[in-house]
Amino acid sequence: MPPTPDYELAETLELTDPGQYRALFEDTRKEIVSLLLERAATTSELAEVLGKPKGTVGHHLKVLADAGLVHVVRTKRVRALEAKYYGRTARVFLYQREHEAVGEEERVLAQAAAAIAQMPDGMVSANARYARIPEERAQEWRHRLDQLLLEFAAEPPGGETTFAFVYGLYATSRPPLPRDEQ
Repeated sequence: MPPTPDYELAETLELTDPGQYRALFEDTRKEIVSLLLERAATTSELAEVLGKPKGTVGHHLKVLADAGLVHVVRTKRVRALEAKYYGRTARVFLYQREHEAVGEEERVLAQAAAAIAQMPDGMVSANARYARIPEERAQEWRHRLDQLLLEFAAEPPGGETTFAFVYGLYATSRPPLPRDEQ
């Protein structure tokens, strides 16, 4: 199993409640659960990385905790206070394309495109290919890409740069070439 994060968690959690969708599919909360895949973190640590006030991050953590998506995984005495370290309840959240998740794929790709546009020249790679394949093969490709994404996310932290891995597999309205009459 991957070495990160630094706490125990279930492999998957299937979202079944509309409240879980409302909790997860908000930009700041998605960032929080993404950061918690690296390691458990305090409200202060998350606030610093996100550039948001601790009160705002604390509110988002409460919403995520109430939805069963994060929880306190350990505490540590820091002077007179007890620091709470939050972690995810599962490595992967499984969801359907419903409630707030409707349009999530489009939002992910749009956010990635906007982030790429803001990057100075560097390591960016993107391309597109089209193939007429049966639906079953497209599902196999989707599964393989999902597995590659999980492998990428399980890399042990290192270096100073955070990289993103984004993929899109979708049906198009592009027509095929007519049959060659030769």
